[in-house]
Amino acid sequence: MPTVEIVGNGLTYNRESTAATASFYDVGDTWTESTPTFTQVTATLKIMGGDADIDNYLVATRSNIQDLEAAVIELKAKAVRDLFEQTFISGDSSTNPKAFDGIDKLCQSGQTLSMGANGGSLTLDKMDELVDTVKGGKPELLLMSRRSRRIINKLARTAGTMLESDRDQFGQMVQYYDGIPIGLSDYIVDNQTVGTSTDCSTIYALQFGEGAMAGLTGPGGLQVERVGSLEQKDASRTRIKWYTSAALFSTLKLAKLVGVRP
Repeated sequence: MPTVEIVGNGLTYNRESTAATASFYDVGDTWTESTPTFTQVTATLKIMGGDADIDNYLVATRSNIQDLEAAVIELKAKAVRDLFEQTFISGDSSTNPKAFDGIDKLCQSGQTLSMGANGGSLTLDKMDELVDTVKGGKPELLLMSRRSRRIINKLARTAGTMLESDRDQFGQMVQYYDGIPIGLSDYIVDNQTVGTSTDCSTIYALQFGEGAMAGLTGPGGLQVERVGSLEQKDASRTRIKWYTSAALFSTLKLAKLVGVRP
């Protein structure tokens, strides 16, 4: 996902709600105006991070100081990245004002599909409908749980075909549905409640970019700051912090399918 670096504590932008239209005209016809409709939205940068303390005793008794420090900082940075991923999906500033809104909340009702009042079994027809709900081109990612991917694999095998597989830009194997990469997240749970069902999940379809879904970051991105020696314990502290948020520039670039049951 592209990230937009901004100066200040937030970004006020116009979110596209409906697309513009065009028409054919005869000579002398009266032309009608049609422009997209926008809603002004403000995305505020939120403060993410944590402190990593390195015990001076371990530093003094280990032969490689840099390896120990690097390992501790790397683990803390991974925790920050994991929190961002979790918040990117399920963040809700109304329940936690310190967090930003994730794609589940940002997705509008007109872009939300359902498998039924109490959920239902996924079908390839419904997957195609989800893909088509994203306007202005195909989604660039289908984001789902591991269980949902297994269901799609099973549906494809039943239909006598297989999902495409290829390596991404990082050399990792990725599966594709209709040419769209399938992304997995352990933060998309399979125990959501829809109606009377408590075993439901959600599949998201997204486009990325400054006209679609993008991350926001303060200058410098993820930062590592050395706080120094601590007074009350024999350790030194390093702080990992990130001023970040997410912005949906067009409601037409994000869709979700809720109520996916096993």
